[in-house]
Parts: sequence; structure tokens; C-alpha cells
Amino acid sequence: MGLEKATIHHLSELQNVCIDAYSQTYADHWTHNGLALYLEQEFGTNRLKSDLNDANCHYFFIKKDAETIGFIKINTKSSLEFSELDNCELDKIYLFPKYSGLGFGKTAMTKIIKLMQEKGKTIFFLCVIDSNKNAIAFYERLGFEYHSKTILDILYFKEDLKGMNRMCLKLS
Repeated sequence: MGLEKATIHHLSELQNVCIDAYSQTYADHWTHNGLALYLEQEFGTNRLKSDLNDANCHYFFIKKDAETIGFIKINTKSSLEFSELDNCELDKIYLFPKYSGLGFGKTAMTKIIKLMQEKGKTIFFLCVIDSNKNAIAFYERLGFEYHSKTILDILYFKEDLKGMNRMCLKLS
């Protein structure tokens, strides 16, 4: 299992992987046409071009041999809430469902954690739906701890899924 950094030259492939991996896993989290709006907002051509040209935003393909089985998006610039810290954020990690639970996510995250440590980051944080007990347990096994509650404020996302746990991992 490996990671391959996505560049602007991978735009079309990245867009397909992002849309497919997310849709196959989370299509049922949306009402109305929320899924289509979210996919355009997060993985539309203009958004991905902007992200791929941002030095603080990094996409990685998760690979099994030569096959792409998911992706990770990392932000390496401090957010407003953690601005006093040299931190990084796991923005997204999505695997195609047939590869979930097989250790690929753990291996990918372990590599990303090591990479962030090498970049001198001190705190790695993420947000996870508070009712997603499997994901919370996954992050806890990697060493992340509960930090605080927040709310996902996105139109047409199911109300009962908007509660989020912010989790942090001390890297130093």
C-alpha cells in the first residue's frame, strides 16, 4: 500500500476518485439534491484546481499496487481556531467501500502522520461525525483524542448527522 501525491496533472483522475469514493460511502447522508451540490462544491474542477495550486493543501491517492483505492486531503496551514499552534488537519479520507476495514486506511494514516511529524507539525486534528462510532474508534486507535464538539453547517446534510467531534493528535 502506498501514497502518491496528486498534482494538477492528476486533476481528472483525482476528481473521479474523490466523487466516486465519497458517493459510494456517503450518498445516504444527504437530502434533496445536497449530494450533487456538495460534490460540485468540494470536488468541482475549479475547487480542485484551486486546492492543487495551494501550497498548504495536499491530496494523496491511496494505492494498492497500481490501483487507486481512495484518497486523503491534508491541510497544513493553521486554522483560525488553532492559529497559535503549528498544526495540520485531516480534511478528508475516503476509501472505496470494498477496501474499508482491510487496514489500508490505517496504513495510509500512519504514513501521513509520519509525514506531518517530518514537516514539524505539532498538532494533527480532524472532525468526524459524532455518531460514526467505527470512525471514532479508528482514529482513537491511531492515537487521536476527543477535543471538542462542533456542528457541520451544510445545506441538505441530514440533521441527525451534523454533530461533529473534533479530535487531535499531539505529534511532538
